[in-house]
Amino acid sequence: MSFTLVRKIISLLNNKAARPNFSVGILTSAVFIVTLWAPSAMAFDFSGWDELLKKHVLAKTVSGVRFSAVNYPAMKRDPRYARLIADLKIFPLDSLKTRKEKLAFWINLYNIFAVKVVQDNYPVESIKDVGSFFSPVWDKTAGVAGGKEITLSEIEHEVLRKMDEPRIHVAIVCASISCPDLRKEVYTAKDLDAQLDDQVKRFLENRGKGLRIDRSAGKVWLSAIFKWFKDDFKSSGGVVAFVSKHVPARDVSYLQGKKFKISYLDYDWGLNSL
Repeated sequence: MSFTLVRKIISLLNNKAARPNFSVGILTSAVFIVTLWAPSAMAFDFSGWDELLKKHVLAKTVSGVRFSAVNYPAMKRDPRYARLIADLKIFPLDSLKTRKEKLAFWINLYNIFAVKVVQDNYPVESIKDVGSFFSPVWDKTAGVAGGKEITLSEIEHEVLRKMDEPRIHVAIVCASISCPDLRKEVYTAKDLDAQLDDQVKRFLENRGKGLRIDRSAGKVWLSAIFKWFKDDFKSSGGVVAFVSKHVPARDVSYLQGKKFKISYLDYDWGLNSL
């Protein structure tokens, strides 16, 4: 049974006006189905998020930096956005079983909730403006999933980073220009490895925020993400080894030569808005 169908059953059960149209037997069966389904639910249906991404995320360039921009006002007006947020509230988080199911779900959730934080406070020039030095936006409730209030910090640090998958850092998007781009499709357990590898490749190809090599100067510029989370790349042999796995052969040879100095690109926290 799909989560969408179960949501409709729950909605009907909560709709007092609709109850007289159901016999006691039908209602009892519906309750039994929902109860039976709960502990072994299928993966969350992110098709609505997929459609929102395809419709409301477009390419844009600011100060020479190319990124995927979100049309926040249009997305918020889209009925699919409200349904998505409502569905997440009742989705049973303990139904996620495999590592890839969990990774895909929590990556999607982070991106949805980062967008939601902006939507709830729009217009803002930066997601960081939602918080303050003493109360950063990352520690504020971003949304509700499985009946639980969740922050972006909890998703990133308490869930995703503990799964020892450094590629998450090019998949979760903190609604900023220098962040990795929002992928215009949802992450799925089935295609996760290919999607994450492609995200790394695309991010590093973006000279404005991923990787820039100047051979004549003997310098390599990387996203500050690789500095902030360098420990997360140790399992991949370190930052340089990780990057080397996802760049063209000529760049691999240069990076493995180690005759360069690493610097970090300025991080633009401006909103990734259209």
